[in-house]
Amino acid sequence: MRYRPPTVKLPMSPEKIDGQTVTFRPVRDGIDLEVSGVMQVIEDANGFNVNASYIVSQNPPLCRVYWFDQSEIDAIARSAVREKRRILIVDDDRESTRLVKILLERTGCYLVREEHDATRAHQSAQNFRPDLILLDILMPETDGGEVAAQIEADPELQRTPIIFLTALVTKPETKAGLRIQGHPFLAKPITIPELINEIEENLPAHAA
Repeated sequence: MRYRPPTVKLPMSPEKIDGQTVTFRPVRDGIDLEVSGVMQVIEDANGFNVNASYIVSQNPPLCRVYWFDQSEIDAIARSAVREKRRILIVDDDRESTRLVKILLERTGCYLVREEHDATRAHQSAQNFRPDLILLDILMPETDGGEVAAQIEADPELQRTPIIFLTALVTKPETKAGLRIQGHPFLAKPITIPELINEIEENLPAHAA
């Protein structure tokens, strides 16, 4: 018997879902692990069929298509409309900032922008209006302390929390309650769980 994909009703416009990358668990395929895929929305007479293609294995490559049911679509829609907190990373290390951006955005909670030129950090913050700034200390031309001073002198940005990221301190020092220029800091190399914990502790509450 030919498989009939679940027919679902979309709680938001198809354009907001179609083509978006989503992380999900294809449990009906017998896979209880998170995978990523690109969503495709297909309209039929009764509603919509929504699927995502995902890779099962790399060698040899094996691709499957997973069809979402209504409960899964509702969960995806709730995640899509949830307000994401805006994080600006200022660090001249392009490789590490790119990885941090990917891992933070994969949580679905953050929208992350990278700035690799410290001399442009203040302007980037003015344009992006971040909820929090992750700031490296040792950078060419302008160091993190100078960038922090520029942010603090800007009336529109001065309340933006700043977390310093630095290799100048040790892990035990980060747990001793010390601060740099009045701001918390994390010792490099950082782990994503400890970074997320520090971000959540310092993010301002959502406006009511």
